[in-house]
This record gives sequence, structure tokens and C-alpha cells, in this order.
Amino acid sequence: MREIVIGLDTSCYTTSCAAADTDGAVIASCRKLLPVPLGGRGLRQSEAVFAHVRQIPEVMAQLGEAIRGMRVAAVCASKTPRDDPDSYMPVFQVGDAHARALAAVLDVPCFSSTHQRGHIAAARVDSGAEPGDLLAVHLSGGTTEILSLQGEELTLLGGTADLHAGQLVDRAGVALGLPFPAGPYLEALAVRGHAQAKLPLSAERDRLQVHLSGAETQVQRWIQAGGMPPEDIAAEIYDFLARSVAWLVTVAAERTGIHQVLIAGGVSSSGLLRELVRQRAGKRMPDLKIYFGLPEYSGDNAVGAALIGAGMLKAQRGKRA
Repeated sequence: MREIVIGLDTSCYTTSCAAADTDGAVIASCRKLLPVPLGGRGLRQSEAVFAHVRQIPEVMAQLGEAIRGMRVAAVCASKTPRDDPDSYMPVFQVGDAHARALAAVLDVPCFSSTHQRGHIAAARVDSGAEPGDLLAVHLSGGTTEILSLQGEELTLLGGTADLHAGQLVDRAGVALGLPFPAGPYLEALAVRGHAQAKLPLSAERDRLQVHLSGAETQVQRWIQAGGMPPEDIAAEIYDFLARSVAWLVTVAAERTGIHQVLIAGGVSSSGLLRELVRQRAGKRMPDLKIYFGLPEYSGDNAVGAALIGAGMLKAQRGKRA
């Protein structure tokens, strides 16, 4: 009977569960976005927790169909947003509690990891990234960070100190009347628009940080003034984000000597952003290798949690042998 590990991830945006076998092959991934009213820019933590509680039985039932006839050997959940000891969000406690309850009933090990590590693990699947050290970029509504991953050591190098990439996309999209999350809709506008690099890059080399709030202020002015086509506003946003990400990865590569970059997170699922980042970074550093996760594993998902759990189970069994 095939042995599997179940992963759970309950983020600010998505209720997710997944399964991977003990050899690290992905079996299934089931997700459902949290409901956000039209015009809204997300949910409060209490609202998101309640939405997860309502949605997780449905998502788990979908996974149950996909893993029928397999034996659950362990469970793993994203317990916190990132590795920082002070990192905490109530939403992740829903997935963690369900993981511990499921593991207790099945009498199997229960492991925990972080949402950020889950994103990186999921993004590596079929990305082409080679084994070894890499720079990891996490672009989402709640995080815009660049880290180094050397072995199991994940080190924060820089990112933003104000707005996150996903917030810029969502705030602009909602202001333009688009649904939340706005990424796919804003991208559809952007591919029809023309960018002239009207949003200047704002960066601090010493701190390896880019600033996005000024760009958001300018975008809101354009929208309120009404004289600039929405397509061009969207194109300017993606051009600005691509230049910001390209600057982060090339400066980080110069500092660390690591020339392999893996870009993860929901914002990175944009085909337009991927193309623009590769173009901009390639001009700055032609030998830099940039990889992206599969689009279906770039947004919030539990695939990474399942894969991390499979690795932890393998290590646990190795110690007992």
C-alpha cells in the first residue's frame, strides 16, 4: 500500500491540503480561496479563521477522494508564517489544530513547518532548480523577501520594509474595480498596456530593500485622476515590480556569490512578471539562473507542507534504523 504524508496550510488567502508520498512525489493538491466581498482587500484574521473552519472539511473531503486506498504515514502543517521565533498569525492555527487532531486519530507522527518554507519547497517541484544553495524570493500579499537557502539554513537577506508586492497588485486592482485577489485580472489588463517606467525604483543597497509604497501612492493618484488608461497603469505596475525584483536578486547574488534564484509566492505565478523579471535580471547579470515554481504551486498551497513532512518522516525513520 502506498504511504503518503498529508500537508495542511491555512493562510490569509487560501484553505489548502495536499498529499505527497514518502518518496517525495506529489499525489494531490486541493485548495479553496477564502471568500472576500467585491471591493474588499482581504479579511481580518478573525474572519479568515472562521472561513477556514467552514472550508477545511470540504477541502479535506476532496483530498480524501484523491488518496483513497493509500495509507497516511504522517501529517504536517504550516504552523507559522516564517522561521522567526516571533512569527505568528491566528489563521495558521486552524491548519495546525486539524493536523494534530488527524495525526492523533490515525496514530501517526505530526510535524510542523512554516508557510514560507512550504512556498519554497512547493516552488522547487519541477522548476529545474539544481540541488545546492540558492536565493529564494517570496512574493505574496503578506511577504516580499529575499533569502538564502544553504542546506536547511534559511537566512533573510532583505526585501521590503513597507508594502508587499501582492498588496500593490491587490490595492491597485480593487481601486480599478477588479475582484480580489486581483492578480490575474490586473495582469490581463497589463498585457494590453504599455509601460514607460514611470514608477521610479526606490531601493537601499546597504539594507537590500526596495520600497513599494511610493509607487502605490502614485498609482492611486493616476486612478483618481482618470486620465491614464487602466491597461497602462497595470503595465507600469508589473514593469515596476519586475525592476524591483531584478534589483533584489542581482544585488543579493553579488553579495552572496549564489547565482541560482528560485522565485515563489502567489505574485510569481504571473507569466508576464516572469518574463519581465528574466529580461531585467538578464540585462544586469547574464549568468544568473532564475527559476519559478509551477503556476499551480506558486500561490498558497499545502504541497510544500506535505513534501517537508515527507522529508521529516524519512529523517525520523533514518534515526531509528
